[in-house]
Amino acid sequence: MKLLVFAGSTRQQSFNRRLAAVAAAMGRDAGAEVSHIELADFDVPMYNADLEARGTPADVLRLKQLMFEHPAWIICSPEYNGSYTALLKNTIDWVSSPVKSDPNWTDGFKSFRGKVVGMLSASNGALGGLRSQSHLAPLLINSQCWLAPKAFALGRAADAFDADGQLRDETQRKNVRGVVEQVLWAAQRLHAD
Repeated sequence: MKLLVFAGSTRQQSFNRRLAAVAAAMGRDAGAEVSHIELADFDVPMYNADLEARGTPADVLRLKQLMFEHPAWIICSPEYNGSYTALLKNTIDWVSSPVKSDPNWTDGFKSFRGKVVGMLSASNGALGGLRSQSHLAPLLINSQCWLAPKAFALGRAADAFDADGQLRDETQRKNVRGVVEQVLWAAQRLHAD
């Protein structure tokens, strides 16, 4: 099973980028073929229909293809002002936008339809970014994704990781592993040949 893992942050010391690394390692341990990407590696401008009319950026097409090729996703969503980040929304807006000049991408939901998505979040607050998940869920459902019932919000994230980037607490590791394993389980059944 191909698993795509990414965080909605580009901040160097992002808790969600650390959590994405943990989830990616757990996916590999569970036997998945994991693509752990950093959104900072893609040159994606702020979405603007006038800009899009001049041509869809090459890195947006790369993201469309990557997302299309992976039946299972883990998204680690930071919480900014009680919601998901502009980076994450901008990525979804670009990837879901149809490319009228390219017959492969005239369907805006092609990269999203039927993907099994697990939501994780991390925050230094007590709720662990839970409110970002509550806003992200309807956006993903609207994009025709399947959401895993299990999700996990890592609170007090500044103290959660050791020097090697691993989660210190076994219960937290178990919760992240539960989301990863449920996503892989569901994607295997939904995408069985």
